[in-house]
Amino acid sequence: MPDPSELTRPVSENFRTVLGRLPTGVVVVTGGDPENPSALVVGSFMSVSLEPPLVAVSPAKTSSSWPAIEAGGKFCANVLGGGQEELARRFAQSGGDKFEGVSWAPAPATGSPLLEGVAAWIDCRIYERYEAGDHWLVLGEVLELSGLRESGALVFHSGVIRPLG
Repeated sequence: MPDPSELTRPVSENFRTVLGRLPTGVVVVTGGDPENPSALVVGSFMSVSLEPPLVAVSPAKTSSSWPAIEAGGKFCANVLGGGQEELARRFAQSGGDKFEGVSWAPAPATGSPLLEGVAAWIDCRIYERYEAGDHWLVLGEVLELSGLRESGALVFHSGVIRPLG
């Protein structure tokens, strides 16, 4: 039974609280100029299609990192794993050199930064972009991917980043 006080509040006040109860993976999207790469943490990442293989990311329209990634036409989705909470915080910040002291190698298909020690990575070219309120909904065509670690991914749940499994 719903809490009656929640039913009287506007949807916008309740949105973050209610959807925050649904765990989401912590994914760092990287790309842009290889000499000056860009990255951001996305709160929405999902598989979309098997044929062709598509995933979706949803960067905020206000992101200062997304335009450089989009201009390159490609990205690598780095799925963070247990022990990478500090890396998640670093890439979630706005501005500064997010890659300073971070080990990475070029992803095989696109050359986008593939972060060292991630649970998995998905290397993509941008397939399509749609306007979605205050965010973009971006489809990426998967070119290469791999699960590197047996341990679970990081998830964001109820305002906390924690390892899963």
